[in-house]
Amino acid sequence: MPATTTAHRRPDTAPGGGPASVPAAERGETRLADRVVARIAAQSAREALDDLPADAVPPYATVNLHQDAGTVRVNVNLELTYPSDLGAQCRAVRRRVTGRVAELAGLKVLEVVVHVERLHSVRGELR
Repeated sequence: MPATTTAHRRPDTAPGGGPASVPAAERGETRLADRVVARIAAQSAREALDDLPADAVPPYATVNLHQDAGTVRVNVNLELTYPSDLGAQCRAVRRRVTGRVAELAGLKVLEVVVHVERLHSVRGELR
């Protein structure tokens, strides 16, 4: 009687021995650190502003990230030149931060709060 061989393969491999075709969503997950999302938000705020005052602290951000829900709330702190259209600049920051965080991090941005910490006068110092 000829010997029979039975090929045993792991359930997570394809018949040829390579990895099984498992959809990406079922293979694992990607978790972003809060500081990564905050950096994306801060860089986006810089991009949204036409010009920063020469002695201004660059915009920075903090986030409240809910990984399980895929949502984030963002606080952006910045300094602006005065006189200027402050409302328009803040709207531009909110739009840019919302779009870039969604695009790059895949998160739904629930809120972007812009804190103007200091105004830099073209004529003199304001605080």
